[in-house]
Amino acid sequence: MNLADRIQSLRKAKGISQEELADRVGVSRQAVSKWESEQSVPDLERLIALSDLFEVTTDYLLKGIEPAADGQRAGRALAGRVLYVSSTALIAVGLCCAFGVWYARQTMAAVWGALAIQTAGAAAYWIGRLLSAERASLTIDWLNIMGLAFMPVSLLTGCLSLLVFHWGWLAPYPNGVWHGVLFVPAFAAVAVISRRCLKKRRRGGCPQTGKSMV
Repeated sequence: MNLADRIQSLRKAKGISQEELADRVGVSRQAVSKWESEQSVPDLERLIALSDLFEVTTDYLLKGIEPAADGQRAGRALAGRVLYVSSTALIAVGLCCAFGVWYARQTMAAVWGALAIQTAGAAAYWIGRLLSAERASLTIDWLNIMGLAFMPVSLLTGCLSLLVFHWGWLAPYPNGVWHGVLFVPAFAAVAVISRRCLKKRRRGGCPQTGKSMV
């Protein structure tokens, strides 16, 4: 593995596109493309910026020499993975709590309590992002988006059901036929669009902006 291969491998492991990498180290996307295709090499300033971004040494970038003590980076990567999984679990627990409390009491306290738990899940995810150079898997990202979107989509379609059909509830899950009729296509659209954008981001950014989406 040479310098070009290591830059490309580290970029993909971090889950960023060539354009994002270019923005972070202060060069053009074409420059990054040339680095990864062995048409040119980064200068010393860019090598230092790359080593800081990827949390590796310049010796590793240039020669593939791993540092003797890599325990701290490995520990942060493990902590990141634990936090990613925990974030998905907390978001799912929030939904379950909302469903259970609403079913028993039909009170908006179910929604607020669930949102608090889901906020803790989202916080765990972003702490994981800060700690680790590794990105969460596509599945984790997608499940988190779907879990966070479920209640807002349900509340919005419930409001629409009340306005259009004069029937339904502002509930954290579809409640009633018309509410369900509106909720299913709306939530399916969120699922399809979010999945496609996440996949495009992993391949190098959404085409409309050239940058990856969060």
